[in-house]
Amino acid sequence: MPDAPQTRTRTGGCACGQLTFQARGEPKRVGLCHCMTCRKISGSAFNAFVIFATDQVTISGDMKGWSATPESERCYCPVCGSQVFDRDAADEIEIKLGAFDEPNLFAPTYEAWTKRRESWLHTPDLTAYPENARKD
Repeated sequence: MPDAPQTRTRTGGCACGQLTFQARGEPKRVGLCHCMTCRKISGSAFNAFVIFATDQVTISGDMKGWSATPESERCYCPVCGSQVFDRDAADEIEIKLGAFDEPNLFAPTYEAWTKRRESWLHTPDLTAYPENARKD
């Protein structure tokens, strides 16, 4: 009898290694956000993220949080300041693509708040939402 397939585990964390995570299985979705909050907290033109169910992710280490809205908490390392993930008030966790230990694990399929997207950024293969994306 063949062995059961193993659930893939992906790891990552902050720049100094104090705050880490393990994400098991496949994500719910992968996207980009161009909203002003994401732009300002990332210091970039957009935020790239992958969303997992909270029960698929294990977090280790100390963290601090900040909330722009009651629905989510943006969590970062208190030592190095790296933003690692956002905790949703519901049942999701949004992990920054750059926080994973390996590159090229995920590719975005959609983008939110495109009405705030930089004019030089062209993403014709992504589903575009002028404001918030709907949850699938």
